[in-house]
Amino acid sequence: MQTIDIGIDLGTASILVYIKGKGVVLKEPSVVAIDVNTKKVKAFGEDARLMIGRTSGNIRAVRPLKQGVIADYEMTEKMMRYFVQKAIGRRLFRKPRIAVGVPSGASEVEKKAVEDAAYQIGAREAIIIEEPVAAAIGVGIDIAKPCGNMIVDIGGGTTDIAVISLGGPVVSSSIKTAGDDFNEAVINYMRRKHNLQIGERTAEDVKIKIGTCFPTTEVETMIVKGYHTVKSLPEKVEVSSREMEEALQDPAAKIVDAICKVFENTPPELSADIADRGIVLTGGGALLRGLEELITDRTGVNTMTAEDPMTAVAIGTGKYVEFLSSYRGDVDK
Repeated sequence: MQTIDIGIDLGTASILVYIKGKGVVLKEPSVVAIDVNTKKVKAFGEDARLMIGRTSGNIRAVRPLKQGVIADYEMTEKMMRYFVQKAIGRRLFRKPRIAVGVPSGASEVEKKAVEDAAYQIGAREAIIIEEPVAAAIGVGIDIAKPCGNMIVDIGGGTTDIAVISLGGPVVSSSIKTAGDDFNEAVINYMRRKHNLQIGERTAEDVKIKIGTCFPTTEVETMIVKGYHTVKSLPEKVEVSSREMEEALQDPAAKIVDAICKVFENTPPELSADIADRGIVLTGGGALLRGLEELITDRTGVNTMTAEDPMTAVAIGTGKYVEFLSSYRGDVDK
């Protein structure tokens, strides 16, 4: 019977599944829609996300992961099981090896919860890997070399920063400021400056289209629709990228401050390596415009975003389990 190796990026905002030999085969929002009366699951992923803010009173869309860790174990297990089955189909396999990425700041209890969830969905071996290490592998860095590499993985709930050398993190930090905080900053700004109440999906759309955290020469605008809290009526407001720069400066500054603190604790030799090689950004939050320029401006170190930042952790988890199996001489039977 055919065996299979699976890598999972179990993120606060999205879940990605990597299968050996196929690459990333699934990417969906980490959302579950449940009936609050019967407690039954109505939808997972994108189908559930479309229900956010638009559901009837008895249907609630929830995120079972909060800031990178499991907040609802039962729902996380059901979600993982659904997505793994969707990714591999109904074919019969030996129990798979499953590697799951977790934030570098995850506690042993949190890691054990993820490991247990992997075994519950049928893993014959569960491997936990810190997300910055997985991201480094995913973007093609040879982490086994005695050379310093800095990875900044900006997910939905956490930003993980690590200096990696000789196969693992030498210095690392995990902060609970990330992509969701960018969305929240947009929501708060629109309420404060324009008396406009908007939802999470609208805030993300604004962030993607005109969001920036560094001054730009060209000013972009877009119309934002929401509920005016003073008029108590639907309203449309034109918003500019300059305003978004103001809205997003606080969460962006927290990420840069965390990077600077990691530098303070990095051995001089590895700092010199990073100065030569640059800082690599991964994760969906890395797509925010101006972030590269802001980090470069503050640190003086060239900063670049991975070619496909959103899939780096998923690819890295999958390649890590492949590496382990070849290193140990595992043979598929």
